[in-house]
Amino acid sequence: MGSVQAAGSVRARYLVYFQYVGTDFNGVAAVRGTQRAIGVQNYLEEAAERLNSVVPVGFTISSRTDAGVHALSNAAHLDVQRRSGRPPFPPEVLAEALNTHLRHPAIRVLRAFRVPSDFHARHAATSRTYLYRLVTGCHRPDELPVFERNLCWALQADCLDVAAMQEAAQHLLGTHDFSAFQSAGSPVPSPVRTLRRVSVSPGQASPLVTPEDSRKLRFWSLEFESQSFLYRQVRRMTAVLVAVGLGALAPAQVKTILESQDPLGKHQARVAPAHGLFLKSVLYGSLGAASCTLQGTQFGSHR
Repeated sequence: MGSVQAAGSVRARYLVYFQYVGTDFNGVAAVRGTQRAIGVQNYLEEAAERLNSVVPVGFTISSRTDAGVHALSNAAHLDVQRRSGRPPFPPEVLAEALNTHLRHPAIRVLRAFRVPSDFHARHAATSRTYLYRLVTGCHRPDELPVFERNLCWALQADCLDVAAMQEAAQHLLGTHDFSAFQSAGSPVPSPVRTLRRVSVSPGQASPLVTPEDSRKLRFWSLEFESQSFLYRQVRRMTAVLVAVGLGALAPAQVKTILESQDPLGKHQARVAPAHGLFLKSVLYGSLGAASCTLQGTQFGSHR
């Protein structure tokens, strides 16, 4: 679980789950240098400085999210080496310490685990699930309750053809070259991915709206599960499925777009707004029940 770096000094590796409201951040990744923008990772590593590790603590993030994107549960691994003679922090103590020293109220550490010294938070992930929230019945920005702003995409439409969206989504399931849904800016060796699950369903009624608003506003949830995704793949797939729901595309056209492998086409070049997207969960098969239990108990109500 740890590697000995000096006599009596052990470097312990932890897997940490954390969540954040992404509105104030330039994404999850740290922003280095003198730029005014800042990432979630900057705050996490600043809090980790207070652990008094012999070596600086760096976070290796499992899943990178863009500016404005939120996370119900992201993950990262970090190494902490205490001074000689001091045992490694128990995971619950580490999580509490990080929360105590976090300076931004929109970030919260959920839980920590001790993991082997060769564990890698990004490479070891076996499943990632993203949730995209939509709302219909909102014809002007000021009709959306303030508590839901920056947490969903408000469509200027009264309804969606959910059956058509569900039919279109079936064309995306399975293993495909998803080049048509990839944005430039993050080169990868292969654009082939396996989409294990995609769903389009009514979302839970928001408890943060007035009875009058709840009569006209409808919330919708799109979920996508894969081991990994291309850059902005989820937001581009969401934009195409919304176009189907609004009647601008036929379900069969989604298959044509996918097979075109052309990211610059008229419809697939659209990107859904960042603020409606949530990283819902990151799972690790190597952790067995511990990882699955965390996701299931913390976020089962969002399914």
